[in-house]
Amino acid sequence: MDVLTWFWIVTGTLIVVMLTVDFVGHVRTPHAPTLKEAGIWSAAYVAIALVFGVAILLAWDTTHGVAYFSGYLLEKSLSIDNLFVFVLIMASFRVPREYQQKVLLIGIVIALVMRTVFIIAGNAFVENFSWIFWLFGAFLLYTAWAQARHKADEDEEFKENWFVRLARRVLPTTEDYVGDKMVVKQNGRRFITPMLIVMLAIGSADLLFAVDSIPAIFGVTTQLSGGEQIFIIFAANAFSLLGLRQLFFLIDGLLDKLVYLNYGLAAILGFIGVKLIIHAMHTNELSWLNGGEHIEIIPEVPTWLSLVVIVVVLAITTWASLTIGKRRNPEKSPSPTVPADPRSTD
Repeated sequence: MDVLTWFWIVTGTLIVVMLTVDFVGHVRTPHAPTLKEAGIWSAAYVAIALVFGVAILLAWDTTHGVAYFSGYLLEKSLSIDNLFVFVLIMASFRVPREYQQKVLLIGIVIALVMRTVFIIAGNAFVENFSWIFWLFGAFLLYTAWAQARHKADEDEEFKENWFVRLARRVLPTTEDYVGDKMVVKQNGRRFITPMLIVMLAIGSADLLFAVDSIPAIFGVTTQLSGGEQIFIIFAANAFSLLGLRQLFFLIDGLLDKLVYLNYGLAAILGFIGVKLIIHAMHTNELSWLNGGEHIEIIPEVPTWLSLVVIVVVLAITTWASLTIGKRRNPEKSPSPTVPADPRSTD
């Protein structure tokens, strides 16, 4: 078997093992994890992802390894932004602390399945329509502009998307939680519980985040193509998502301190947007014609530079948030706005 086949087998096995550990070891017995527990498991999941990347470097080559690390760091940084919304969703639905692990895990599994569909579809577009890079690049530049305009200290309230509202209207739902059950039988009739609704909210919210993260990760893997690009993008997404549950409990109390995160993400997305537009220029052979010879207007941005930019921007953003931001916002409250009744948004 070739390297790609082996890595698919190893990745699939790791995902099954990690999910089994999560379901059996953490979710089966509902509890609110301590900071120590969340820290240990977060470090373990990050270590697995890093070791996997080193294995790609050793077994494959530098191009694939750098592409994986760039994609993983990109998805990890964007997932931190996702956690802001997850905190609001949990508060809005008043999910008991001991059941939040199950909500996150099921939501993450839903997101992983749907992102895989996005990745395959995106690869098909990239392989058959070279102009798609123009669209991806323009979309990421717009997203970067929107991120830069968003103020971290704005009061936010979670609003149910159309998918969650539709589920509420179509499916009979109990008024309150019934333990951690998703479906119950009452008076001879089956009902879904708010537990299932909030899982759908988490999964569908993450799916919306994939709309900008998937084009972005295609932007840092432009030197790859076909099955290799699909694998690298899938692996980076899978390992960043599977560690999201532990990360939520580790930093949900610290999210309010990352006051400049939106500017960092805007810089990263803007850089990748420009990178995709430059790649589109090369893919569509847009260059100066000088005496019958094509001369590149701007050289391609190498993958290693994407990795450097992501690391440097995240480091500066974190440092600025924890130093300058702390001095400017000494009394900022971490508590999100909680509506009186989670069904009032219907």
